[in-house]
Amino acid sequence: MAYVSLFFTALAAATLLPAYSEVLLGGLVTQGYSALALWACATAGNTLGSVVNGVIGRQVERFRHKRWFPVSEKQLNAAQERFNRFGQWSLLMAWLPVGGDALTLIGGIMRVPWLNFIALVAIGKGIRYAAVLWVVIEAT
Repeated sequence: MAYVSLFFTALAAATLLPAYSEVLLGGLVTQGYSALALWACATAGNTLGSVVNGVIGRQVERFRHKRWFPVSEKQLNAAQERFNRFGQWSLLMAWLPVGGDALTLIGGIMRVPWLNFIALVAIGKGIRYAAVLWVVIEAT
């Protein structure tokens, strides 16, 4: 059950929902759960959450001209231009606590091929969770 909880917490943390999977990850590893299994669950859940953002991003074109749309045309164009500066490689930074979720949303808007999207996001998030585990294990 702990692994499932971590998976879904990590998934939620990658979306716009307020969730903090690193805290749960750190707590579970100190309780003796397998670090490798925790890493895999957190990475998979967080990557899947980013895919949700990518899917939402792919739908933005349908709604961008609506009055209720939360981002102005100018803001959206600026975000797309910034994304184009580094291209799909910027998805390696999707793990960042500030702006990472936006990168995956923009990656969806820019229609980064799914295989590239998932691979780049998973690499970045996997490295982040490995670093969290390393810090917690070293501190205990």
